[in-house]
Amino acid sequence: MTTKTKLNISFLGAAGEVTGSCYLVEGPSFKFLVDCGMFQGGKHADAKNRSNFSFKPHEIDFLVLTHGHIDHSGLIPKLCRDGFKGPIYTTDATAQLLEIMLRDSTHIHETSAERENRKRKKHEKPITPLYTIVDAEKSLQQLKPQSYDETYNPHDNVRVCMRDAGHILGSAILEIWIRQGKHEQKIVFSGDLGQPGRPILRDPVRIEKTDYLIVESTYGDRQHKALRPSLDELVDAINDTIVPGRGNIIIPAFAVGRTQEIIYYLYSLTKDKRVSNLTVFLDSPMAQRVTRLTRHHIELFDKKGMELVDWYEHHNHEMTLKFTETVQESMALNTISSGAIIISASGMCNAGRILHHLRHGLDRRENTILITGFQAEGTLGRRLVDGTKKVKIFGKEIPVKARIITIGGFSAHADQKAILDWLQGFKAPPKQTFITHGEPKSSQALEKQINDRLNWKTNIPENGDQATLGEGPVKRG
Repeated sequence: MTTKTKLNISFLGAAGEVTGSCYLVEGPSFKFLVDCGMFQGGKHADAKNRSNFSFKPHEIDFLVLTHGHIDHSGLIPKLCRDGFKGPIYTTDATAQLLEIMLRDSTHIHETSAERENRKRKKHEKPITPLYTIVDAEKSLQQLKPQSYDETYNPHDNVRVCMRDAGHILGSAILEIWIRQGKHEQKIVFSGDLGQPGRPILRDPVRIEKTDYLIVESTYGDRQHKALRPSLDELVDAINDTIVPGRGNIIIPAFAVGRTQEIIYYLYSLTKDKRVSNLTVFLDSPMAQRVTRLTRHHIELFDKKGMELVDWYEHHNHEMTLKFTETVQESMALNTISSGAIIISASGMCNAGRILHHLRHGLDRRENTILITGFQAEGTLGRRLVDGTKKVKIFGKEIPVKARIITIGGFSAHADQKAILDWLQGFKAPPKQTFITHGEPKSSQALEKQINDRLNWKTNIPENGDQATLGEGPVKRG
């Protein structure tokens, strides 16, 4: 039981892994969540998503959402279905993204359930989708969009300010002040930090002071490749695959962030005359809607992003970008033998139209599969990166003959150096720093660097752990 005079944080996801982000913050007069994300990848993900919440949803006063990625937002419809009726605070852009993403997530769960039930025998109990479109629409009605850099009060004893995290459109670092009597404590949630110097979005805002910090560690054990060599690799892949008319390039890409970034790079390389006459197919209905939405938020772009928008207005004929609207148009892409760049979701190859393109493209040596984002353990994308020789897609075994190229410089997540640089923006050490949202080796590597360089007090929570702020290490769940 929570002691009435104490402030507790429970780590209910993204602890020891990079998905399922969810934190429960409990004080004397409130309970609120930061994020309510879906678990992705691995054989236990579906069971974890379907299990009951470890708290009572109807007792949660409000939810604050760092950004729209499904591993941070994907269980919100389930939360609302199970009794949460409070407001959901997030940035304006994230609120607009959720209208796209939660509906798309619902569609995936409903169609997956229908597909599975068709396979089941009459005596087998049918499965139900994780949630329905009714649940998703209900949750969207609870959104309370907020602007960056403006402080609001979701509760009498809680103030929140969202700062640009530079990760994806609308992503936020959370500054949260909690008043207990005459005293106020500050907690900062980094959310997912963007990599500085990347195009389109601005760099993450630096925070100068906090009492407690929860920081992500997705790439806490490594440095990304520099952007220029990564762009060189992209040019080489195009020249080796597309230009000679050998085959196609298939790019699994997250519909939010990565897809728009790849399109940006292709236009930028065209502008710089490093490639020409590209034919690019964006085959993801959700990515198409997000791309259109991104174009409407130019005010969030950095200087280079705005400059490319100006160039595009007069040179959009120099690269062909086609949106495939129907299933038939998507299927037709698999009849193209060469010359196409196909960008499709999902980014980890675990659902969506990308599976059809991989099913038809993996066994052709002429093709290149370009991996440009993080691949969680247990996903098809991770197996391809790890060098598997054959995969099973839709029940059919496919030999992996295509070239698998991983380009690490396009990550939307800050690498170890960028995280440490961001941490050095604090003028004084937090009383406690909790390292989350990373596989164990990543979190441990980042913790060592923080201890060695900054000499901060750190902790790596496990799933289900609870920390009473100001009282030392976490209690194991």
